[in-house]
Amino acid sequence: MGLTRRDFLQSAGAALGALALPSLSSPQGAGSRPLAGTGICTTLPPRAAGAAQFELVAGVCSQRIRPAGPETEIWGYNGSVPGPVLRFRQGDTLDIHVRNALPQVTTVHWHGLRVPNAMDGVPHVTQHPIPLGGTFDYRYRVEDSGTYWYHPHQSSFEQVPRGLYGMLVVEEQKPLPVDREVLWVLSDYKLGDDNRQVEDFGRILDFGTEGRHGNVVTLNGEAAGPHRVLAIRPNERVRLRLLNAASARAFLVEFAGHAPWIVTHDGQAVPPHPVPDGRLLLGAGQRTDIVLDGTRSAGEFAVLDHRRGGTQLARIAYAGKAVRSKALGRPAPVALNRHTEVNLDRATDHYLVFEGGVKGAPAIGKVDGKALKVEEIMERHGLAWTMNYTAQHEHAMMHEPLFRMRRGEHVTVKMINNTDFEHPMHLHGHFFRVLALNDVPTRHREWRDTVMLDPRGSCDIALVAENPGEWMFHCHILDHAAGGMMGTLVVEG
Repeated sequence: MGLTRRDFLQSAGAALGALALPSLSSPQGAGSRPLAGTGICTTLPPRAAGAAQFELVAGVCSQRIRPAGPETEIWGYNGSVPGPVLRFRQGDTLDIHVRNALPQVTTVHWHGLRVPNAMDGVPHVTQHPIPLGGTFDYRYRVEDSGTYWYHPHQSSFEQVPRGLYGMLVVEEQKPLPVDREVLWVLSDYKLGDDNRQVEDFGRILDFGTEGRHGNVVTLNGEAAGPHRVLAIRPNERVRLRLLNAASARAFLVEFAGHAPWIVTHDGQAVPPHPVPDGRLLLGAGQRTDIVLDGTRSAGEFAVLDHRRGGTQLARIAYAGKAVRSKALGRPAPVALNRHTEVNLDRATDHYLVFEGGVKGAPAIGKVDGKALKVEEIMERHGLAWTMNYTAQHEHAMMHEPLFRMRRGEHVTVKMINNTDFEHPMHLHGHFFRVLALNDVPTRHREWRDTVMLDPRGSCDIALVAENPGEWMFHCHILDHAAGGMMGTLVVEG
């Protein structure tokens, strides 16, 4: 039987509510804030194929971010941050009607999904921006299972940190066997003492350094900290989908006292393996799914972020009866998505060099075909970075593509970072194999859509250019993208 529009909207509401539901047997103390723990096929029901169109409204609203003080005015989807969890089965059709109730034009980009180019949500490249009070319909088949997210690609350095982001989950045809699934969206806000957002978006200082960082780290839209609790039962197995939706911040996450298994990066399956050195790096825009086993019988354990001096994100608290008599071993692998393997022997080789930044060595770059020093580029154009010695305005219609490729062409790209800052590089419309980091071959040669490039480091990737159109290739530190580190790759045919 088909799903009615009312059923569909209720399904979306349940998915959103799952971010705030108490975990099973939640051992809450005074002031403790539970985190999500839900049944994979009950509280978060997948959408049925052919379901009615769903409306996603980008607008201004208020939400409690810090535990104390007034609520914060934010920009969110359907009245909250994160926006509703959009959940599908692999092969479903996404049909979403976006309405713009913001004071700015906007778009929606479906980060990581291999969509038709016209559905990619990039202003002046794949569509006109959605005007104030205007609408746009996104409709396409979701071919890839995995953990993805959605956010604006218009003035993203401002609209994303104001709160416009949400998780999108595409279930495998045969889901990973776990007891429970939990969704964590990490981000940050820059708030004053009055809990209002600090209105300093678009500073050239942020464009040319590490990006704009907030002073309040958030987990599922509210302040992170030891008061946030993930309840777990002994020997319980949890699939934890992690998303870094921050506009600039990277996280280095440790689950103290536990040894989780990585099962996907950016939605793409990898052989299950322990988190290297017990600390998981999540660059801006990246996602990782882990399997977390309740291997302790009792107690509380911190979930820590070791970046920027370190902070506690949450705590794991044990309660209730054991789920089984002993802990499970290595989890089963997640089902692979379809990827065409790159033939390196016949691949076309490309190079991408990054320069600039306020602390970088003097460099020359072109803007609109004219060569300038980086200092002059910053002063005259508000840009700070070059890609292959060219600085381009965000989504400028006169973009000269970085690369042109034939459809079906096998390609390698060596990225060389001649700057003092890290860059999580994101490619639209495709996945790529990560072959090497800093000239060291990667163990799992994982498929990703966003890869972290170390300061003064390098990265080698390979892909098959299968999705025709003009695709953005940019740093997902969104201030860097707006500051010149935004280019395109054209697949012809």
